[in-house]
Order: sequence, then structure tokens, then C-alpha cells
Amino acid sequence: MSTPPFRAGHVAVIGRPNVGKSTLTNALVGAKVSIVSNRPQTTRHRLLGIASFDAGQLVLVDTPGLHRDQGKSTASAMHRMMNRAARGALEGVDVAALVVQAGRWDEADAFAYEALSNAGLPVVLIVNQVDRLKDKTALLPYLAKVSEGRDFAGVHPISALKRNGLEALVDTLLKLVPEQPAIYGEDEITDKSQRFLAGEMVREQLMRQLGNELPYATTVEIEKFEVDGALLRIGAVIWVERDGQKAIVIGKGGERLREIGSKARQHMERLFGAKVFLETWVRVRQGWSDDEAALRAFGYHD
Repeated sequence: MSTPPFRAGHVAVIGRPNVGKSTLTNALVGAKVSIVSNRPQTTRHRLLGIASFDAGQLVLVDTPGLHRDQGKSTASAMHRMMNRAARGALEGVDVAALVVQAGRWDEADAFAYEALSNAGLPVVLIVNQVDRLKDKTALLPYLAKVSEGRDFAGVHPISALKRNGLEALVDTLLKLVPEQPAIYGEDEITDKSQRFLAGEMVREQLMRQLGNELPYATTVEIEKFEVDGALLRIGAVIWVERDGQKAIVIGKGGERLREIGSKARQHMERLFGAKVFLETWVRVRQGWSDDEAALRAFGYHD
């Protein structure tokens, strides 16, 4: 019996905010390349997660959540840039993975499907978080309703967090990408640098620990990333927009900032496989999230 041909291609992971796109990307890659929190808009950058298998390679384009354009008067510069990044993810990909929350389908999901369909891409529907459905008998009627009148190249109920249903999903995605050699090396897991990932590890802790207080008012800039023998020396600046926000990030006696740094350092050490010495500072730059020049200086791109 002949071995099936090796396949490799790009998969855009698309959906409204907070449906588990980054969790799915990490699960398929087998490593944490995209940060995760329960806050919408945690992912702000277009990021490649490289998932390699015996039968092929999937280059997963993890994107910010796709929103309807609200117009320049109401949408911040960051919101507009994130939307352009999500739409730009459709360029040059072979297949789109539309991630939705099990039991839910609303206008935002329909909008994302239309955008993908209009781009001429095969769309695989990924129904995430099925483990959270209280009434499991409702799943089949839900899938039938969502699929009615829509041409999906595959429908997969999964739990990305528990890694359930991923094998069948990978099989479907690989059948939809071209027969060709691997695009990246087998040991590569992302196109982003360790410097970028270090900043994301700090920002993840900001989102996790301060999401209720400062959901979108913080960003992180890595000022220093030095290799000192077996040690990584990293300096991270946390930017906020007002002095009051600076006080929130630092916390009483600096306790909150120390906790953010400690948790981020632990994640870095696991990801990089090295000891990390992390220093953090908090600085104020008014209006940075609505200033496209500031966003580009902080590493945000369309």
C-alpha cells in the first residue's frame, strides 16, 4: 500500500473574539505560541503557528477576532488595525477554519462566514467548547441549523482545551491543502521571535490579572533581550495611557507588578527552555491605543 502524499498549506483561523482561536492554535502546534485569556481581543497580532504531522504540515494563521467595521469615528486605531490584520490573514491561505462557540451562532458568526465565503476559500466549521454544553442532545440540531444553506468543507465539534476531536479535524484540513513539501522545518513552531513571544507572555498576565480594570489600555515593549550564557536577561516596559492606570498595574507596594512579572517569567522559562531574569517597568504614553504611529512603534502591523 502506497504512502499518501505529504501535504502542506496555510489555514486562516477566523472567528469572532473569545471563541478559542488561540487555544486551538496552541493545541494543534503542541506548544504555547499564542497567548490566551478569557478577555475579548487578547490576540492583537497576526501570528503563525506551525503544526507538523507525519502526513503534512498546517501553517495556522491565528488572528485577532473579526468585527464589523464601525467606521473611523467610533473605532479606535487599534480596533481598525486588528480588523485589517484579521482580513489580511485571508490573503494567500488555502483554507479557512471558522471557529464558533458550541450552541451559539449570531450575526458576528454569520458575518465571519460571509467574509470567508466571499474570499473564495473552503470553510471548515469548528464548533469549539462542546464540553461546556449542558444539554449534549442539543448539539446535532444545532449543527443542522448552522449548516443549513451554508457550504462547509467540513464540520467538527471539538474541545480545543481538552484536545478532543482534533485528530479528525487535522485529517480534514490536510486534505484541503496542496500536495507539497513542508513549508517550515519540523522543529519550528512559529514565525515570531523569542523577543516578540516574551512581550506576549507579559501581556497575557496583564490581560489575566487586570482584564476587568484595564482591558485594552496596556501594551508591552521589550527593551532588552540578551543571552548571557544559559540565562536570558529580558527588560519589559508596560505602557499605559494614564497615571491612574500605572498605579493599578504596580499595585500596593509593587505587589501586583511583581506577580505579573513572576508568572510571565515562569511561562517564558517553559517556552524558551532557559532560565530568565525579567525586569519590568510601567510607563505612561497618553492615547497610544488610538495613535497609529505609536501602535507601529510598539510592533503592531496590519
